[in-house]
Amino acid sequence: MITVKSMSHAQITIGPSEWVQTHAAKIAQGGRVLDYACGPGRHALWLAKQGFDVVAIDRDQASLDQIKQQNPSIHVENLDLEGADWPLDHLGRFDAVVVTNYLYRPFLNKLPSLLNSQGVLIYETFALGNEAFGKPSNPDFLLKPNELLGFSENMQILAFEDRFIDDPKPACIQRICAVPLQSKP
Repeated sequence: MITVKSMSHAQITIGPSEWVQTHAAKIAQGGRVLDYACGPGRHALWLAKQGFDVVAIDRDQASLDQIKQQNPSIHVENLDLEGADWPLDHLGRFDAVVVTNYLYRPFLNKLPSLLNSQGVLIYETFALGNEAFGKPSNPDFLLKPNELLGFSENMQILAFEDRFIDDPKPACIQRICAVPLQSKP
């Protein structure tokens, strides 16, 4: 979905990722979902419209305020996701954790700990090779080949891709959908 508000003040809104839309069907109906590093909230807002109980976290208070204004039922929290300490223990467990276009390696291995026993991790971000198409181009923010497979060793992989895409814009991406080993998809 691309929306243009007016020709003089063009504002392009990209809808939810196809990866997130496809794998959201694996989330327990009406389940509790964490949109991790939610940015402007495209996934939080879409997931809430699908009937999920959404918690959106980010460090940008202005984005969180806009999300809350668009949907007051979404719980928002302003958190530093790149501090020295893991800031999420107080949030409990979720039926799903959604992460898109974000990478902070020091806490990558902790993401599965946010899931309940039937939870689903849906993760999609940029990979090496993306520097040919623009930002991000810093290797610190680009996944190495198959890197998402490494942090999900106690997870059952339901779907994984490490590839080039051209929609909504050319990019090299890596994405995974996984559940805790003891759960059944």
